[in-house]
Amino acid sequence: MAMERANLLNMAKLSIKGLIESALSFGRTLDSDYPPLQQFFVVMEHCLKHGLRGKDKSFLGFNKSLWGPLELVEKLCPEAAEISASVRDLPGLKTPLGRARAWLRLALMQKRLADYLRLLITRKDLLSDFYENSALMLEEEGAVIVGLLVGLNVIDANLCVKGEDLDSQVGVIDFSMYLKNDIDDYRSEERNSQIASILDQKNYLAIAKNNIIKLQEENQQLRSENTLILLKTQQHLELTQGDVSVERDTYKQSRQGLDEMYNEVRRQLKEECQLRQDVENELVVQVSMKQEMELAMKLLEKDIHEKQDTLIGLRQQLDEVKAINVEMYQKMQSSDEEMKKKNDVISRLEEKTNQITATMKQLEQSDKDLLSQTRTLAMSFVKCASTDTEHQYKLVKDISF
Repeated sequence: MAMERANLLNMAKLSIKGLIESALSFGRTLDSDYPPLQQFFVVMEHCLKHGLRGKDKSFLGFNKSLWGPLELVEKLCPEAAEISASVRDLPGLKTPLGRARAWLRLALMQKRLADYLRLLITRKDLLSDFYENSALMLEEEGAVIVGLLVGLNVIDANLCVKGEDLDSQVGVIDFSMYLKNDIDDYRSEERNSQIASILDQKNYLAIAKNNIIKLQEENQQLRSENTLILLKTQQHLELTQGDVSVERDTYKQSRQGLDEMYNEVRRQLKEECQLRQDVENELVVQVSMKQEMELAMKLLEKDIHEKQDTLIGLRQQLDEVKAINVEMYQKMQSSDEEMKKKNDVISRLEEKTNQITATMKQLEQSDKDLLSQTRTLAMSFVKCASTDTEHQYKLVKDISF
């Protein structure tokens, strides 16, 4: 994986540099048929596909293809929503790969490709759902490529995405395009001219009459070739100076992009450190709360045990009270029976008392009647027996009173 990342980084450098150089020398707006531009998209497609999870490794169970991570850009940057909406509305696109290719072309025309991808590589937490851990987009090579893409902002591209068949294109890198060199072409041309000159000299050496003329012509030809070589050298020097200037500008823009990325990463690191400190503080608070909770649980368990013991004692007392109540109830029932018996006895006694009272009243009345009769009899007896002795009178008096 490291070797693949290094190779893709080198190919991206060659592709971006060749595209910028050829575009500056081309001198007009680039279209879809421009070979360096086509190769640039092929190289970018290989870079973005590196380490992409397959069907069996996707957590959702389907192949996200290249469109999955690119579709996340609109969530990170609202300005990219227009491009994503345009890609979805294209009627000729049927595959996620075709939509991803259209998205790359629209982002390049908008001159925001480097900005969008820079936002994407800063969210490794989101990209990890789509890429393997050692994928190019998650490593340092991805950041370098994004920095190099800043130099493409000097290019104007007019690409017709709507009518192009992006679903069935075969993305194959043409290495021969990057193996060509202007210096090698110039040296090859010089060697061919030298060989031709030597052959011409051998052919004309057989003619002695034309030797001087040939030498003069050869001298003139050499002067012309020297002039041509000088002109080509100057042109090459100018192109080299232009290349150096472009590389300097590209380096400055890349450095600016890297500085922005560094500042962004530094800011994110500061936020993550602050977040980690907050989490640690929260963890300390949680640990303290957990300890307090454990202490409270222990006190609660102790209280529960004490209450259980109290409840057991109360239950025992309740059982004793129930037993006493049962005993008292039984005694009360026996007392009620005895009371009933006593009430019966009292009723009988009251009845007998009433009878005795009535009898006594009758006896009193009888006594009164008898006394009255006795008094009457005594008085009669006194009256009739006035001649009786004193002893008899006293007896009658005692009887009457």
